[in-house]
Amino acid sequence: MSSTDELQTYNASPKWQERFAFFDQHGAPKSPEFKSAFKQLPARKRILINLNFIAFFFGPIYLFVLGLWKKNLAIIAIIIALSFVLTLIFSLLGYEEGPKALNTGLNIVFALMYGLSANYAYYLKQVKGSQGWNPFEGLRML
Repeated sequence: MSSTDELQTYNASPKWQERFAFFDQHGAPKSPEFKSAFKQLPARKRILINLNFIAFFFGPIYLFVLGLWKKNLAIIAIIIALSFVLTLIFSLLGYEEGPKALNTGLNIVFALMYGLSANYAYYLKQVKGSQGWNPFEGLRML
């Protein structure tokens, strides 16, 4: 049985099947094979493989819908901890709240955490059967 036949047994949409096939063929996003194959893709395919727009805009809800509740709770814990630390720092400095630009920037960073981790996390769940707590498993950090 070919890998394409195996992927179709998951009843995934063609978009997910394409992502799964790319991950199957080239490995995790932090692997050198993935990086070289990813650079050769056209821009539209790079976005398809790398970024999940639904997760970017509706991250906490979408990860629960996909069944990635452990990874979702880990990201929520990161967001709460970082927000608490920043609130504490600004209150110690005498400010009621942080600068709006910082809040906006953090919101974008949090949305990117969801958008960039959702595709590979769902691949790990569906194809590899991995349901760990690390939301950044297999992802390159920089």
